[in-house]
Amino acid sequence: MISIFVEKKNINGKIIEITNKKDINHLKNSFRLKISDIVRVVDGEKEYITHIIEVDKKYILLEIDEINENPEKSDVSIEIAMGIIKNDKMDLTIQKLTEIGIDKIIPTVLERTVVKIKEKKEKWDIIAKEALKQCQGVKLPIIEEPVKLKNIKFDMYDLIIIPYEADKEHKILNVLEKYKGKNIQNILYIIGSEGGFSTNEIKYLKELNNSEIATLGKRILRAETAAIVAGGILVNEFK
Repeated sequence: MISIFVEKKNINGKIIEITNKKDINHLKNSFRLKISDIVRVVDGEKEYITHIIEVDKKYILLEIDEINENPEKSDVSIEIAMGIIKNDKMDLTIQKLTEIGIDKIIPTVLERTVVKIKEKKEKWDIIAKEALKQCQGVKLPIIEEPVKLKNIKFDMYDLIIIPYEADKEHKILNVLEKYKGKNIQNILYIIGSEGGFSTNEIKYLKELNNSEIATLGKRILRAETAAIVAGGILVNEFK
């Protein structure tokens, strides 16, 4: 089923108005949809099954047939503090984290971050929306403005996982096993940027309440790979 992401302001009662030029072009010209054809719409929280009732050059109107409230609801929120990496790699990471179902992405400035931060959040939001349509997801991850590591509110998390290439003893699945059956609602995992964490950062993270150092295996993974692998494990174990 063809999927479209809309802002809540475009939903008025039983009518959804598509005004995004790219979406209009896809529906009209790429998919050649017409009156009465079915379109799946998500707004980041809900899923709407709709049919087309009007097609214009500047808009397409949809009528809602079915609403699925919170189909991806989970009692556990999984968030990532992602050390900011180079543009194309960061874009890929945002895309894949959206696909696997990470709830919040916190772009994080670390000691070894080398990327200059410009107008990135708007671009990352667009990437996440496109990825959500592709994977037929519903819940859009929150992408925060870039923040320094020590400005993250660590005390709100029940479990903080730090994948660290220098650790060879604590396998991530063994670490997570200790928390099975416990009341875990908010999980944060932290990924270093290119070059990994500094010694000072690791020392700081180890001293946080509820923090656990873990290894993802014998190989040293790129930051974007580590983010996806660790996120996939956490989603599989807790969602």
